[in-house]
Amino acid sequence: MAPTSTPQTPFGRVLTAMVTPFTADGALDLDGAQRLATHLVDAGNDGLVINGTTGESPTTSDAEKSDLVRAVLEAVGDRAHILAGVGTNDTHHSIELARAAERIGAHGLLVVTPYYNKPPQEGLYRHFRAIADAADLPVMLYDIPGRSGVPIDTETIVRLAEHPRIVANKDAKGDLGRASWAIARSGLAWYSGDDMLNLPLLSVGAVGFVSVVGHVVTPELRSLVEAYASGDVQKATEIHQKLLPVFTGMFRTQGVMTTKAALALQGLPAGPLRAPMVELSPEETAQLKIDLAAGGVQL
Repeated sequence: MAPTSTPQTPFGRVLTAMVTPFTADGALDLDGAQRLATHLVDAGNDGLVINGTTGESPTTSDAEKSDLVRAVLEAVGDRAHILAGVGTNDTHHSIELARAAERIGAHGLLVVTPYYNKPPQEGLYRHFRAIADAADLPVMLYDIPGRSGVPIDTETIVRLAEHPRIVANKDAKGDLGRASWAIARSGLAWYSGDDMLNLPLLSVGAVGFVSVVGHVVTPELRSLVEAYASGDVQKATEIHQKLLPVFTGMFRTQGVMTTKAALALQGLPAGPLRAPMVELSPEETAQLKIDLAAGGVQL
């Protein structure tokens, strides 16, 4: 069973979109995944997103995705909300992944906007509805037009919010005005999907984060959101400003690349990347060390 939740925070407040550890020869490292998941939950995460973009989902097989969710559930499923990333640009395939995640015991689904084929809003609506209909699990939409090529328009979000299992949205749209309207009109639990905008999105009604930098600064993110929720905006702002070098440094290039490098620097499970991702250059690694140190991260 997943930890307790409320309609306002259906998956908790602080979640990390976890990388997928691989062995030196590129195979799935399930032991490493369990150790990393345990580390992240011990650090203060309420939940983990498995098989998201940061988990290199475009390059893992359906069987590997299932094995990974199963392993993480075994390690921390009684202490954290485990969301399975099941979104693809093929509705039928996404439905199959959603049903597989439900059979395994995932606590929720993260469903990204279909990418590359750029469907119209009615296509997005039908896609998300079909996946929500297919499995009896709460759904978090994932709106990231920079990757998918199309936004989920506010009107579409409002329509989707009528579905009883669509309960949240991960917002990586980078538009506080549109977020404000969508939060107010949809009533969905809103999660920041852009670490630099974690605090600004809280100010317009978000309840928490699905973070990449949570791999290295979960305690600080928890302190930030708890300070804000308790009314101590000054403290939340101070933490936000302290973390600016981390927010910047972890996204100087593709996030999974920097995250795996940061984890390796800390001696945590990560392993290599699968092509087309590549390892950081020595110069990029040196800059990452500078950025993390400036944000108070111990290496």
